[in-house]
Amino acid sequence: MSSLLLHPALRDCRRLFLRDYAVMIDIGVHDFEKQAAQRVLINVELFVPLALSTPKADELDEVVDYDFIRSRVAERVARGHIQLQETLCDDLLAMMLAHPKVRAARVSTAKPDVYPDCDAVGVEVFGLKE
Repeated sequence: MSSLLLHPALRDCRRLFLRDYAVMIDIGVHDFEKQAAQRVLINVELFVPLALSTPKADELDEVVDYDFIRSRVAERVARGHIQLQETLCDDLLAMMLAHPKVRAARVSTAKPDVYPDCDAVGVEVFGLKE
């Protein structure tokens, strides 16, 4: 997905990110996963046109606030059990793209505690507004 940075529609964008945001989520399809919340690492990148995110007065309302990302994640997690990481990623992507200043977004989730012999299992999705 690093080649996304070369996409012509993103050339005039600033990239904001939230990395490895650890949250406890009720997620999974297996019975043992439904017994307790699991740790999920969430990564979000937002691509915002420089024209919409270059502050002139050094004020927060001139940019996309990082709290927007965190609050949307909390909002989605609060809705209850999620079966699939794909569903979580798709929902978060839609929420990120709903922001009027965001042109594109990338969302990934990873479950680091599923298998003892690997770092994590996860999903990643990217969306670009027309």
